[in-house]
Amino acid sequence: MAATPKPDAGSQRVDPVPISLALEEIITAGVRQHLNDPVSAKFGTMLAGERTLNGRREIVACGHVDASRSSGGSGEPFIAKIYPDAGNSFEFVAMGDEAPNAGLAVAAACRAAGLAIET
Repeated sequence: MAATPKPDAGSQRVDPVPISLALEEIITAGVRQHLNDPVSAKFGTMLAGERTLNGRREIVACGHVDASRSSGGSGEPFIAKIYPDAGNSFEFVAMGDEAPNAGLAVAAACRAAGLAIET
């Protein structure tokens, strides 16, 4: 499982980008790989932004996913990165259900990058 977001995960703000259908598919498929029950996953609002960090272009994606079979709540926040110059490779950074207060850490990393998601 991915660790709590590193402090540098949001050290540089992103330029917001629209989430195309292709980008949405990359994000949802990548996040589903890290869920215990990927079939039941329901995705909420997602935000994305692009930046260049250490000479590497990346898209940071933040959002919510509800992977439980119940329909209550907005789900857990997640943060991920997509690297367009590397064949759109996907890196799962963290999800809010991994440790106590992890949701707050994920939301803070997203906010620091300029992608404020509700917790």
